[in-house]
Amino acid sequence: MKKIRLTVYGRVQGVGFRYMTKFVADQYGIKGLVKNQADGSVYIEASGSPERIALFIQKIKSSPTPSGRVDDYELEYDDTLPTYSSFKVTY
Repeated sequence: MKKIRLTVYGRVQGVGFRYMTKFVADQYGIKGLVKNQADGSVYIEASGSPERIALFIQKIKSSPTPSGRVDDYELEYDDTLPTYSSFKVTY
């Protein structure tokens, strides 16, 4: 099981980015959370099999919503993140 922390920057708020991230997570069986940050970025914690996490990261980096755009991201693998039972959009 891989656990990641991913922060994405760009046009990622006000374009359905969090909800499409949840849709992608649900497709791949990823557990975790996604939330907007005060600085305009979107923060994600996610866990899943290494293969599914790799697919998830690839989808998020290319923006899961057509009206969004990811200009930059920070990715960190962190096994100390909590274990989630589902994927949630938080506020």
